[in-house]
Amino acid sequence: MKNEKSYTVAEATKLMENFCAYQERCHKEVDQKLYNLNMIPEARDKITLHLLQHNFLNEERFSKAFARGKFSIKNWGRVRIVNELKFRNISPYNIKTALKEIDQTDYLQTIQNVAEKKWDLIKEPNAFKKRSKLISYLSSKGYETEIIYEVMNGLLK
Repeated sequence: MKNEKSYTVAEATKLMENFCAYQERCHKEVDQKLYNLNMIPEARDKITLHLLQHNFLNEERFSKAFARGKFSIKNWGRVRIVNELKFRNISPYNIKTALKEIDQTDYLQTIQNVAEKKWDLIKEPNAFKKRSKLISYLSSKGYETEIIYEVMNGLLK
């Protein structure tokens, strides 16, 4: 059943300020939340504008925090981060800016660590199958194919 409580614009604005202050949000999340609060389109636009003007909502800040967080906490690669940001309707400019938050040296070290850890966990006697399982795993984490193969060649020496 849908949320039947109705909110005034002021109440919804306060709710959304708290929603955005708790963690960085993108426009899509804010719009979805306002929709779930049964706000009419005019009210949604007014509240979104208020959040933007008072810096509760900032797409560039969101995309940078998202990229940093997903990379450092979940060890996601650039491909997955880009796809997730696109899914959230983030502009190409902000996606590019967000990717600058990931240091290349850290990136290469992280994929190396993730690959080594996973390699030890894969219980597959057939070397070819073990290799292809690792490649699929690293691809699903969002690492670029060229980097995956470089790491694979380093692992198997």
